[in-house]
Amino acid sequence: MKGMEEILENIKINSWVQNFKRSPRQINKSHESDAELIEVKDKNSRLLAVTIDSVAEEITEGLYQDPFTMGWVTVMSNLSDLAAVGAEPLGIVIAVSVEKERDEKFCREIARGMAAACQKLDVFILGGDINTTPTISLSGCAFGFVPRGEKITRIGCRTGDVVFMSGWAGSGNAMGLVRLAKLPEELFPENFYRPIARIKEGQLVRKHATCCMDTSDGLMITLDQLLRINKLGFVVESGWDKILTPEVLELCERAKIPHWFMAAGIHGEFELVFTIPAERVNLFLQAALEIGFQPIQLGIVQQKPSLEFVLPSGKKVEIDMTPLRNLWPTAGSDLKRIIQEHHAWGKKWGLE
Repeated sequence: MKGMEEILENIKINSWVQNFKRSPRQINKSHESDAELIEVKDKNSRLLAVTIDSVAEEITEGLYQDPFTMGWVTVMSNLSDLAAVGAEPLGIVIAVSVEKERDEKFCREIARGMAAACQKLDVFILGGDINTTPTISLSGCAFGFVPRGEKITRIGCRTGDVVFMSGWAGSGNAMGLVRLAKLPEELFPENFYRPIARIKEGQLVRKHATCCMDTSDGLMITLDQLLRINKLGFVVESGWDKILTPEVLELCERAKIPHWFMAAGIHGEFELVFTIPAERVNLFLQAALEIGFQPIQLGIVQQKPSLEFVLPSGKKVEIDMTPLRNLWPTAGSDLKRIIQEHHAWGKKWGLE
């Protein structure tokens, strides 16, 4: 049985949580939800959804260099957490910390990225805070409401449920690999990376799904976290040509990069992975069609708590994400080691 305690990130979160008293109004426990769900007095019988996220490491490590991207992702990462619980956004507050020497043009571009992301999803920045710090750090805290009777978290999938993803994966890891491995940027420019939080889709998903989580940490890590917390497994039956964006598929072809690389990294793209009971799939797909939503069917939930992929040859391989998930916290910025260990991992599990 793959446990939550095998993953260093989960251990670190738990080490912090153990110092805090739990609110009696909080619905979800640690790891169980992308946004925190809180009981409030509300005449419409809704739960308050709250989340906070920061963009800092991505900037200091050189992943994001365009200030527009920095602002855009700050907003979208928070709204994606709301989308994963099917929330109707109330708004977002931001905290901007930049170096004293940063010029006004650079800061305006950050603000423009934030404003564009809000405009895309018709959400408003309600206020915030500005600070001067040695390095850039951008944070957001978003709020929304979820109908109490339609609460959805990362927990609840059942054997036989059908696994879906809200859209193509791979753009986050593609941009990250090109940037950090210093590949020609023309292979996947930074402005290709404009992930959109699936707010509208999340509000539909909450009416039909048994669990949901966003792919901010990448597709494979998302599936791995869901299987650990639900103590069930997933069989991914769709091929990479259906899972990855056309631009990412082209990158893999031109740079001779294995397709699975684009799903195994830690930098995601804010899609939703969710499970629908088999008997509700047709009803869900019809409702999705009515709002112009075309989810990708990935596979099924299985009793065995493992992550399995069906390869183009028809062969099924079972993989263990533990080594890769624990690699990133220990490898730091040692990209050479990260790439080498990814290749070794892929060969071990038969993906290459």
